[in-house]
Amino acid sequence: MSRWVSWLGVSALCLGVLWLLAPVLAPFVVAAVLAYVLHPLVLRLEGLAPLPRTLAVVLVELLALLALAGLFLLLVPVVWREWPLIKQQLPMVLDRLGAALSPWLAQWGIPLSLDMSEFKSELLAYLSANREDWFSPLLSSLKLGGSLALAVAGYAVLVPVALFFMLNDWTRLVQASVQWVPPRLRGAFDGFMGECDTVLGEYLRGQLLVMLSLAVFYAVGLSLFGLDLAWPIGVFTGLAVFVPYLGFGVGLVLALLAGLLQFAPGQAALMVAVVYGLGQMVESFVLTPRLVGERIGLHPLAVILALMAFGQLLGFVGVLIALPASAVLLVALRKLRQQYLNSPLYSQGGPDAP
Repeated sequence: MSRWVSWLGVSALCLGVLWLLAPVLAPFVVAAVLAYVLHPLVLRLEGLAPLPRTLAVVLVELLALLALAGLFLLLVPVVWREWPLIKQQLPMVLDRLGAALSPWLAQWGIPLSLDMSEFKSELLAYLSANREDWFSPLLSSLKLGGSLALAVAGYAVLVPVALFFMLNDWTRLVQASVQWVPPRLRGAFDGFMGECDTVLGEYLRGQLLVMLSLAVFYAVGLSLFGLDLAWPIGVFTGLAVFVPYLGFGVGLVLALLAGLLQFAPGQAALMVAVVYGLGQMVESFVLTPRLVGERIGLHPLAVILALMAFGQLLGFVGVLIALPASAVLLVALRKLRQQYLNSPLYSQGGPDAP
């Protein structure tokens, strides 16, 4: 009994330290996740060509960073074009929105007169304010300390450096971790880690197929409605779904803003409702259940709980790792359940059974 209490105390202490150091550990968590994903590519590159380990790591990391930079650069034409237009045309858009809503509210017996003048002045003053002021709540939710420039610079430098060392020493890091496992538990540990590796591999492959399918769907759907920025917004939305709900929400807002600046409010709302409504249905009922959900076995309620819990602990990074971490926890729960079903405690009907 005392040994279990000791282990629980040590576990609680470790969790407390992790929670307190979450802002510091976040870039290392990102680097560790990327290293786990990219290490098979390093091994494959070493097998295809007689390259030194360091050179293979550098090539793989460069390719990964270029891919991430390409995803980020998809937003550049959207922001570069839309931001000045938003501040310029926002009063006109709000006037049209008020004119469209007032008759609709009147039909429902709500005699509400929408005066947008004060709201427009407040919103324009907010959009013209210092970016640091209205990015600070976002930085807090991301678990990033300091100013925006320092946080971005810290991630841009620390994550690639940590990723290089982790990729270069991944095999030794894994072996060093395994040495902490007692020899009598090594077989069970290897089986558990092998099952986790299989589940995570299936999750990553399925998620990649979902992302590519949705990128094509959103880009083509927005193009059919004639949106000028259909391809950058559509491809970004599809690829950003690896951040559950958040990626979809950001893409929807971008498409709605671009539509309001190009079309009438009704046409923009119809475009977003049709394309993103169908996209969410296809993702939720066809792609994710077939390509991801069936592979890792997570219930939708478990997905929502995992996102909220990991997001509370690690912010944006927690949202990123919520599903793969939950898949690992699910494997552990399956192992525990199987041990319980095979134990005398279950077969004899519990501790109080005669």
